[in-house]
Amino acid sequence: MKKLIIGVMVITALAVSCDQQLDINKDPDLLDPEGVAISSEIAAGIIGIGGAHASSISFVGGIWSQFWSQSLSSSQYRTEDNYTIGTNDYERAWSNTYDALSDIRNAKKIALERENWNYYLIATCLEAYAFQILTDFYGDIPYEEANDPSNFTPNFNTGEEVYDFMIRDLDDALGRDLEASSLPAPGSDDFVFGGNMDNWTAFANTLKLKIFLRQTEARPTVAETGIRAMLDSGAPFLTINAGIGLGGDVFEDEASLSNPLYESDRRQLNTQNNLRASTTMWSFLSANADPRLEAFYQTVDTSGDPLGPLDQGDYNSQAPPATISLADISPLSPVYFISAAQSYFMQAEAMERYNGGAGAKELYDAGVLAAFEKSPNFYDNTKSEADQTWIFSEPYDGTPFIAEGGPYEYPVAGTFDDKLKSIIVQKWISCYPDQGYESFFEQHRTGFPEISPIPQSNEAYVAGQWAYSVEGLTGGIFPQRLVYPNSEISRNSNAPAIIDITVPIWWNK
Repeated sequence: MKKLIIGVMVITALAVSCDQQLDINKDPDLLDPEGVAISSEIAAGIIGIGGAHASSISFVGGIWSQFWSQSLSSSQYRTEDNYTIGTNDYERAWSNTYDALSDIRNAKKIALERENWNYYLIATCLEAYAFQILTDFYGDIPYEEANDPSNFTPNFNTGEEVYDFMIRDLDDALGRDLEASSLPAPGSDDFVFGGNMDNWTAFANTLKLKIFLRQTEARPTVAETGIRAMLDSGAPFLTINAGIGLGGDVFEDEASLSNPLYESDRRQLNTQNNLRASTTMWSFLSANADPRLEAFYQTVDTSGDPLGPLDQGDYNSQAPPATISLADISPLSPVYFISAAQSYFMQAEAMERYNGGAGAKELYDAGVLAAFEKSPNFYDNTKSEADQTWIFSEPYDGTPFIAEGGPYEYPVAGTFDDKLKSIIVQKWISCYPDQGYESFFEQHRTGFPEISPIPQSNEAYVAGQWAYSVEGLTGGIFPQRLVYPNSEISRNSNAPAIIDITVPIWWNK
């Protein structure tokens, strides 16, 4: 048995070969890049990205997407909840992501030299996936000159340039002949799909779809042209979840072996009290009698007394802490890169925008059902998807919710905005717990969920509308981005000036 340790994430690599093909006891960063097995770099890159995004990035994403509010009995995430994140707060997320990209880009370089088009596609997918999260949080970032060991001051590319480069690179990788790929073939070193290249092709197309959709307001022609071309060509998209630990054989409920979100929040901070249920998500699920409320949050205490949520950012409330619901995150939950639910919702939006709505309802319905199936704690994470033992008496079934008259029925006769609202709101729910950053980006792109004009303490508050933090310090303006970390500003003479947290990212028009 070998363990792969990257940051806070520890993977028990039970299924990984222990021969020289993947010697994961060697740190690839300390070896001659030319002498490292592609598989070692890919494995390290996958885990590095998962560890960076499912820990610190998930915290800010979950609070800014109003899954959670900072507990009134702790203080770890007050800067997230009052919108005062500064240059010293997310240095690890930046540096760990670029560190993972170093492994990925070296794997891509080796794969290109050896004409191993399978690994080339995997590396390109991981590269674009990580860079999109970075640029969506920061705007201009190093891309073209990033991860060059001889260049300590890489130039920053504009957000628009990064988006164009990602599409260029994905198209390049998709255009290679996978049937003619040299050996070795990816396998157990691929913690996402186990070497299934059809799934990686679908992942690449789904990632392209996400990149194009993010530009619908800022560059509508670019978005439409790109998506229409994909639809016309019959490009396959994901119909399964993509992430780490989906087979249930990765995470354990032990120190340093659990899901990185749980590990970072519940174990490393030595407190169980930080993340509390936000009134925003809680009220929406409660208003719609959605059983996922029980999976997302603790609804009763150990004595059976009911618990309730905390208004967003109300960490100075005088309410007894013991009455506020704790976020129910699992040590065994997978780390998701793109879920099947997200893929279906993106496809539904594309069909509404560019295909006259044909098939949009069916895709939306599939997304809702996939989101119900994905929800944390519904199943025993220690078992494979084919051999589940359900924790509840039976799986939660989303079918009644999308049926005629159900609370999540697709508004077929509604306006485009009605349909888009349904899609994006359901995508918001599907991102719980570790992908709140995606729903944060989507809210700024689309305006859904809508922003409440009144505080949540007002009895006229509409369930599920996003509320400005009670303790917010940005004058009523929601955060739009992260600020560049001090490590980059102080060391890179080409780094841009600090941009205020309330300045929108370029695609947010």
